[in-house]
Amino acid sequence: MEVPCPTKRPWIRPLTPVRGVEFFQGTLDSTDEIESARVFDTTLRDGEQSPRTSFSYEDKREIAAVLDEMGTHVIEAGFPVNSDAEFEAVRDIAENTATTTCGLARVVDKDIEAALDSGVEMVHVFSSTSDVQIEDSMHATREEVVERSVAAVERVKDAGAICMYSPMDATRTDEDYLIEVIEEVTEAGTDWINIPDTCGVATPRRFYDLIRTVVDHTDANVDVHTHDDFGLATANALSGIEAGAKQAQVSVNSIGERAGNAAYEEFVMAIESVYQVDTGIDTTRITELSQLVEEKSGIDVPGNKPVVGENAFSHESGIHAAGVIENSDTFEPGVMTPEMVGAHRKLVLGKHTGNHSVRERLEDAGFAPTDEEVRALTRQVKDRGAEKERVTMEMLKEFAREQGIKRTEEVRA
Repeated sequence: MEVPCPTKRPWIRPLTPVRGVEFFQGTLDSTDEIESARVFDTTLRDGEQSPRTSFSYEDKREIAAVLDEMGTHVIEAGFPVNSDAEFEAVRDIAENTATTTCGLARVVDKDIEAALDSGVEMVHVFSSTSDVQIEDSMHATREEVVERSVAAVERVKDAGAICMYSPMDATRTDEDYLIEVIEEVTEAGTDWINIPDTCGVATPRRFYDLIRTVVDHTDANVDVHTHDDFGLATANALSGIEAGAKQAQVSVNSIGERAGNAAYEEFVMAIESVYQVDTGIDTTRITELSQLVEEKSGIDVPGNKPVVGENAFSHESGIHAAGVIENSDTFEPGVMTPEMVGAHRKLVLGKHTGNHSVRERLEDAGFAPTDEEVRALTRQVKDRGAEKERVTMEMLKEFAREQGIKRTEEVRA
């Protein structure tokens, strides 16, 4: 089955490599595992389900606008039946974005009607399929789950909307039963089947095998949704794409239930840079998007967060800083630069700083130090850093003035 085109903006699959670097070997020698990958953003739905996080009406509109402008393929705007405010926010996003907007619904009539009434182009219906959730959360039987799931898909399709169906807790579901459910909803006409690792227990190889099995048993497009309980969410999402899924559900800064979801920024940049596949997304706004979600969610981005963390393109170690000064490809991925994500490279001053970094910073500030002056200031910086004191550029310039280091214009004169 072909990927359903959004009603407002057709999605064109680009295949042009982004940043091939010929001299790279090793794992980058072959990048032909996938041809394309779509991005389904669930920041406004699953992301908002992060404990102690709530987006206001305006927060949702602002985040959705940036996601839309960046070219995100699907925006899951929320759970319309949840409240009047949620319904209005979803409807507003559906009306004011060019991308496909999705609303979540249980396999319950009132949920589906609320999603359809909100004006979304896609309705994402879900039902538990693992025995523990069927029995202790839904209080239903396997047969009832199949019946409700098929009825839900048929209702969405009868309304003319794109349908996505999720067998919730798929990775803890008996595989024979999972395939039975998938075959039944495929027959009912679902456009997409999302395979969620709801409790984050998948590993990349096992998830790959599961997605291959699912792909072999459905004509619908396959989507994946992975959680980060063991830090494997993004790896599992990529593994799912390698196995034949066409789309992954991700969340900005990894926010979401418990430990969160596969990260929007990590997934997109891995597809673009490591797999060399153009997603069609404007990656230069990734840092801006991350900072916006950090502000609105109240969840701080760790300094060592891949792609968007403060340390992602920062260097303090003398060996690393010296290499990066000569050629940034020495100690950065090369296929991903700070400019690609709207960030800036930083040389950090501290305990591990080397002479090259100090000289570079001094010269950028307009000083012309001698080798001996550079060594003296480097020792001073290291001493301060060893005391866990953060050494700023202003401090370095003050050190230089105290040492009487001449300005460049003085030397020229």
